[in-house]
Amino acid sequence: MPAKGKYLLNDKELKNEALYRKFSCISQYQPLVLLLGLSMLSCGILLILFFALHLSAEEHCAFVSVVSGSLCVFLAVFVLVCTVVLSQRWRRLLGLIVWVTHLTLGYTFIFHGPIVLPWDQVPFFLFIIFTVYTMLPFQLWYAVVLSVISSLSHIIALTLRLTVYSDEIPPYLANQLLSNAVVFLCGSVVGAFHKVLMEKTLRQTFQDTLRCLSMRMKLEIEKRQQENLLQSVLPVYISMKMKLAIIERLQDCKDKEEQQRLVKDNNFHSLYVKRHENVSILYADIVGFTQLASDCSPKELVIMLNELFGKFDQIAKENECMRIKILGDCYYCVSGLPVSLPKHAKNCVKMGLDMCEAIKLVREATGVEINMRVGVHSGNVLCGVIGLRKWQFDVWSHDVTLANHMESGGLPGRVHITEATLKHLNKAYEVEEGNGHLRDPYLKELNIRTYLVIDPRSLNIQRPPKPRVNDGLKMRASVRMTRYLESWGAVKPFAHLQNRGGFSPDTIVNGKTHFKDIPLRPTPGSKIPERNKSQKSKFDEELHNEMTTTIDELSSKQWSNSEESSSLALWFPKKDLEKQYRALDLPMFKHYVCCATFIFFCIFLIQMFIAKNKRTLGISFGVLVCVLLLTLAVCFIGHLQRLFPEKLSRCQWLAAVSEAVVKRPCVRLPLATITTVVIIILAVFNLCFDDLEKKEDLSCLPYSVYCCILALMACGVFLRLSFELKVLFLTVASTVYYIIIISTKNESFNKYEEFLIFQINSSWNCTDGEVACFGLVKHPQVMSCIYITLFLVTMLIISQQNESCFRQDFLLKYKNHTKQDEIETRENLNRLLLENVLPAHVAALFVGENKKNEELYCKSYDCVCVMFASVPNFKEFYTECDINKEGLECLRLLNEIIADFDELLSKPKFSGVEKIKTIGSTYMAAAGLSGCPGQENNQDTERQQAQIGIMVEFAIALYGKLEGINRHSFNSFRLRVGINHGPVIAGVIGARKPQYDIWGNTVNVASRMESTGELGKIQVTEETSIVLKNQGYSCECRGLINVKGKGELKTFFVCTDMNKQQSMGLS
Repeated sequence: MPAKGKYLLNDKELKNEALYRKFSCISQYQPLVLLLGLSMLSCGILLILFFALHLSAEEHCAFVSVVSGSLCVFLAVFVLVCTVVLSQRWRRLLGLIVWVTHLTLGYTFIFHGPIVLPWDQVPFFLFIIFTVYTMLPFQLWYAVVLSVISSLSHIIALTLRLTVYSDEIPPYLANQLLSNAVVFLCGSVVGAFHKVLMEKTLRQTFQDTLRCLSMRMKLEIEKRQQENLLQSVLPVYISMKMKLAIIERLQDCKDKEEQQRLVKDNNFHSLYVKRHENVSILYADIVGFTQLASDCSPKELVIMLNELFGKFDQIAKENECMRIKILGDCYYCVSGLPVSLPKHAKNCVKMGLDMCEAIKLVREATGVEINMRVGVHSGNVLCGVIGLRKWQFDVWSHDVTLANHMESGGLPGRVHITEATLKHLNKAYEVEEGNGHLRDPYLKELNIRTYLVIDPRSLNIQRPPKPRVNDGLKMRASVRMTRYLESWGAVKPFAHLQNRGGFSPDTIVNGKTHFKDIPLRPTPGSKIPERNKSQKSKFDEELHNEMTTTIDELSSKQWSNSEESSSLALWFPKKDLEKQYRALDLPMFKHYVCCATFIFFCIFLIQMFIAKNKRTLGISFGVLVCVLLLTLAVCFIGHLQRLFPEKLSRCQWLAAVSEAVVKRPCVRLPLATITTVVIIILAVFNLCFDDLEKKEDLSCLPYSVYCCILALMACGVFLRLSFELKVLFLTVASTVYYIIIISTKNESFNKYEEFLIFQINSSWNCTDGEVACFGLVKHPQVMSCIYITLFLVTMLIISQQNESCFRQDFLLKYKNHTKQDEIETRENLNRLLLENVLPAHVAALFVGENKKNEELYCKSYDCVCVMFASVPNFKEFYTECDINKEGLECLRLLNEIIADFDELLSKPKFSGVEKIKTIGSTYMAAAGLSGCPGQENNQDTERQQAQIGIMVEFAIALYGKLEGINRHSFNSFRLRVGINHGPVIAGVIGARKPQYDIWGNTVNVASRMESTGELGKIQVTEETSIVLKNQGYSCECRGLINVKGKGELKTFFVCTDMNKQQSMGLS
């Protein structure tokens, strides 16, 4: 790259350019080694021939010395290249050494011997020029300079030797020197053409390698995010099962649209529930929080809940407990999952005491009257996930229900335990009578004896209360609470997704925590890890390091066979892959034909300079050029239509022909064959059709051989053509040339040798044999065959290297495509997982390039319709006995009920309905949460009211689904629904298991509408009934009912069409 442009590149581009140079250097390793091998072989053959022909080493001392010395230099460079990992600078130096050695050999061959001729060693210098571009590790501008030096030095040296330092100027010298210049120009242009295209391919391969690595790294990140997402809501042992099942389902479906539909519908009916014995269940409720929350702004409420539950999560981790779920201000967890723990009861009791102590500290510091009521029971649970949407890990059993009632029947600031838990404590704590049966009818009904745990810390001397936060400012209680709790510094939900390495939420195995604690506040000495460094720059840095490692690996595996291709034929073992490679589009084909045409004209020009029978040559040229131009026209015919669109508007077939050349191998191969055959025919014209009667005319023989060598080079300009076809062209052309030189034109070469001997004898007295007279490297017939062989081997090596490079590029693109498909599958899965934790519009804020998980998510809505739908008689249906596998089969049916409810959400009609969670057999959903951020408060009245109508339709559809399940399972489950609308606060809380939830008076009243309702009916508030009546629904007034915390409320039942319900259930 020009120095001027370097200043315009940014740091990333400069790093990539440096990497590319290193990658380019590695790719030039094999051609350099092969060139050294070829050079050593050539030197070895020359020495063998020299001594086999019994030539005198004393007479040809310079030849033997230089060839032997060159062999040693090539061997030394070969050893250095193969054994030492050299930098780019040393590679260039070694390349220069090879070039200089070749030049030395060339000039030794010219000036060694009794005679110097105008055509001396032109093929060898052509070889030097061509290999400078194709096999030596030089950049294009460097190669151009060296090729110009090589060609000019040859022409100048011969001109000076044959004019200034010669008594007699040879005839036709000017034409011969011009022919030499044309040969060198042709070699330089073809070499530069090869260099430019291979550089372009190499850069593309580098970009593809970079892209492939980038995709692989993104795939790793996607995998880590999947694990983090799943483990954010589910324990590892369940999340892994679910993920594998989903991936299998997606991979079985090859169609991308079908994959997306599966992801969207999330139609995975499986039950992931397991029974665990000997566990302890803790329920905790924050007493006084409802009153406090009514005075909070949305942000304050979410901050308070996140900080409190973040602290509780930390306490749970310290006490080897697993948080199950958050229900409003209720927190419950289990100890003894997933691995049984002998101290499960002690863990839960200790956690309960710590929670009470934490709330006590808050109360003392802020003066806000809140407290903690905790209930603990020990027994058995069924734990897992049910439903298709909004997966949440949950526990079910009679023991769970009992633990819940232990909390509601407990006392603020105390841990309320059952006798079963007391037995597991083994007198670790002192207790006193709990009398829970006096406060909870369920405990009284089951005749449960309860106890209150005495906190050992309460027996110590009372410490003085801490000063309250900003006590003198008379701030609202919610403000004081928020400010105090923010000092705890609980981690934000999904904060681990910011870190590319990610962390998995804690899973307690064998009583030990395997993950880092969530820091509640940063220590003074700790450093915040590179906050100013963007995720993109970190990723780019990782990608750069990965690419450097890959290049180093490539350097150490230069000669190892790729498992995707065989060593000799370079074919892919997979037939499908080979077929795809063969059918690749080839937009560069027309440029190949252009380059071959240039060689054709160079050959014609050389023959014009030296041919005697110009008339026959002109006729032959006229016929052949017509064929060649016709081939060019077929390749460029589409471009003609673009140049003259009006004149050629009716010829639509022109574009089709041009496209066929690019896309169809069956069209390209005949065109390439015709072009190559035309060039080969022209190259042998002088050898076959020119009568060489005069001895002076015999000087055209060497140039005829040079035209044949240029024709061999033309076979190699079709860089991306079938390797087998190029081998065939080269082999057939070389065989034809061997036959002509050795057999057909043997007499002409003998006459030419006699002519040379005559010239030598005029100045030297040579009585030895022909070879002995003018030296091995000046023998026309021998050296013609040697140079044709040299170029045949060179072109085969270059063709093999090109094919290998192109196949590697194709393979990387293929892998990129495969990785892209895999990444899309992973992204679909990630979206599925995240949208099962959060609503889609909220999920976008936490994962993706524009994620904003630095702040807590909270949003206030003016009008949201909330629905609670429960199956109360499922509690009667649920039993734990051997027949139903201790309740597992009952849960299987509940899973079918919830899954059928979830399936309704995928219908376009209910796209605005968002499932919030399930609580036992109660289904909670809301409508009106999916508005665009910043527009919720400006929703028009009609849209708000339409959401309420949609929620009623959804409730009716739930009735229909349940009726369908009753018919199939021979049950008589009844649904009880409560609906309310109004303002709510939505937010995401919890660092270890982030959870989306909604809070507010609207939610509480909707819950009461369900709990105080009647089976088979939808109960709504008076305000909601007015909206529904305006939409055409009929509502029946139920009258005044007593609602806990609200007093007496006037409620209504929505009149529904049972036939409509049943039809929806059947559908």
